Amino acid sequence: MFATYLIGLREGLEATLVVSILVAFLVKSQRRDRLPQVWAGVGLAVALSVLFGWLIEYTSTSLLARSEDRELFEAITSVAAVVFVTWMIFWMRKAARTIAGELRGKLTEALAVGSLAVAGMACLAVIREGLETALIFYSAAQGAAGDSGPLLALIGGIVTAVVLGVLLYASALKINLSKFFTWTGALLILVAAGILKYGVHDFQEAGVLPGLGNLAFDITNVLDPTTWYAALLAGMFNVTPAPTVLETIAWIGYAVPVLLLFLRPTRRTPASGAATTGPAAPSTPAPAAASGPGVEASERTSPSTTTVTERGADTGAEAEAEAASAPQRA
Repeated sequence: MFATYLIGLREGLEATLVVSILVAFLVKSQRRDRLPQVWAGVGLAVALSVLFGWLIEYTSTSLLARSEDRELFEAITSVAAVVFVTWMIFWMRKAARTIAGELRGKLTEALAVGSLAVAGMACLAVIREGLETALIFYSAAQGAAGDSGPLLALIGGIVTAVVLGVLLYASALKINLSKFFTWTGALLILVAAGILKYGVHDFQEAGVLPGLGNLAFDITNVLDPTTWYAALLAGMFNVTPAPTVLETIAWIGYAVPVLLLFLRPTRRTPASGAATTGPAAPSTPAPAAASGPGVEASERTSPSTTTVTERGADTGAEAEAEAASAPQRA
């Protein structure tokens, strides 16, 4: 259940920070009248994400009659979830420094178009996190049919993320987001390795891959599957006492190189080369007049800053900038 809690916490906090950036921009721009459209877009994104999750579950349990087809479907969704997790982690590492400016720029354009554009922009900004959460949750919770624990853990993670996001926005909480995203990113890589291992096992059960009975090792006598710690390892990272050779190769082959790439020190790029693409993200310390309504010099966060400490309305934007300011110095 910890794995699904972590998924909800990580994805939920990213979505919460995105929403806080949009809300802060409207508040500072004296456009509070557009807040209902933003919340409508967020609500639509949540509803579509829940619908997507239900469709995945319905397809697996009702539309696919043969067990081989269900195993193949679960294997494909597992591989897709691993791709999304990997892309999300590295995208957050690379793009979080400029996402605030890009979101503000897109929202400025949407304000010029109308209410529907604002709602649509907010929906698109949040729905990516929602669809990823639904897919990753389904893959991580496979094998827990009839158990409401993973779903409750996911909801708990999302609720925790929302509370943290609100406190960050109100400047009532200081949190080192660089360390947070580094640690959760590393843990999610291990979770993704377990999901990939599970997917390989499903491919083997579906007859797509061979070697279902070819075990890499069997340490059942040491790691008793009935113990709580064996259940914890299996639930979090899909570490089992008797994996097949292909499962073991998949787990190690993914976890080791991806962790090394994620945790390697990054080179600092010169400030002149860190220009953003968003029209509301100035690359020089220009006055607000050069950056559009509501976009102030607070967009520029010092690379050494790693805690959210002030300017409640700017907290969401600063939090996103901090998440990529020095993610490997944790």
